Amino acid sequence: MSAIFLLIGISLVVAVGFLIAFLWAVKTNQYEDDYTPSVRMLFNDTPPDNNEPTKPE
Repeated sequence: MSAIFLLIGISLVVAVGFLIAFLWAVKTNQYEDDYTPSVRMLFNDTPPDNNEPTKPE
């Protein structure tokens, strides 16, 4: 029976930790931009490195 109380206590600590992390993310505007991630894969931000050897096909 004491193991159940221990597991409930640990799960509550973990849940509060996730709640604090979520509230911090919302407060620091981590969810502000919801358009850019959907189109980020369409743009090539870095030019290709021409020093890399080409792979044979």
